Amino acid sequence: MGYPSPPFHLLLHHSPFHHPKISFAFPPQARPFGPSSSATRFQFHLHFHPFHRPPSSSSQENNNIAPPLKFQLLQEKLLYLDSLGLDSLYCLAAHSPILFTPLSQIKSLVKFLHSLGLTTPDLRRAFSMCPDLLATPLRTVLRPAVTFLLREAHVSGKDLRHVINRRPRLLTCSVDRRLRPTLYFLRGTIGIDDVSRCAPLLSCCVESKFIPRLDYFLKLGIPKREAISLFRRFPSLFCYSIEENLEPKFNYFVVEMGRELRELVDFPHYFSFSLENRIKPRHKMCVERGVCLSLPVMLKSSEARFMDRLEVCCDSSFPLATSPLWCKRVNLDIDVT
Repeated sequence: MGYPSPPFHLLLHHSPFHHPKISFAFPPQARPFGPSSSATRFQFHLHFHPFHRPPSSSSQENNNIAPPLKFQLLQEKLLYLDSLGLDSLYCLAAHSPILFTPLSQIKSLVKFLHSLGLTTPDLRRAFSMCPDLLATPLRTVLRPAVTFLLREAHVSGKDLRHVINRRPRLLTCSVDRRLRPTLYFLRGTIGIDDVSRCAPLLSCCVESKFIPRLDYFLKLGIPKREAISLFRRFPSLFCYSIEENLEPKFNYFVVEMGRELRELVDFPHYFSFSLENRIKPRHKMCVERGVCLSLPVMLKSSEARFMDRLEVCCDSSFPLATSPLWCKRVNLDIDVT
């Protein structure tokens, strides 16, 4: 269920398009908030807004629309967004071109997305995550993007809904300037044969997102071939922030855990686990018990399974080299003095 819509006069007054010097007077019969209200004027700064598109001289239709009718059309658009369960005020504030998008275009877009199998709750989630989608041209952008996902990225029809739900911004991207170059990078440079399994990455920019993360691992001393292999086996690494994710976890891995770089290459999923809630607590428990587990065993196990493994290690002899509990860096020197 969407947020309750505020009264229309309050919506306009608090809108990012509000301007104190411009007002449109509504005749009593055109007031959207009812005849009993004492408010008689609305402020709206369309003329001064950076997204304002003045009507062309050849567009007599727009020139002949009276201000009350313009506000009536705007109110119809907001009511339609409310009917979808959206916060219309948030949508306008997040992406102001929606204000100038014809209601008929928005309805055609919604109808097209429904034809792809998306439900109304799916659309509500997609529009909330990416309000830009409401103003995306259907013929020149959205429809070509869907065709690209199906024909070139080889996303199956049954998976298309899931892909759009995960990354609705895909439908707002240009095929030639964004989707296709990213596809070629993931296939050609990284070597991902089945790009459909990481289709949400197609909306990312190669230059600003992929290359910096690849360079980061190269600077750590990982050879280029192994760094590419690391992203090929775990493409989600491209989504992680260097400053907030990769760097803190790598520093803890080297300084506190004292592990070898090879372990990261073998298990890049290390970066997907929470540093505070999973990596640090489990590493400390291993240190307290004098146990050294491999990264997959230490991090992937459930809490109960992890505690069972710790008990087994503490109550039994040292594991064999073929055991999943074996870790090459365990110090076997025992001080018997």
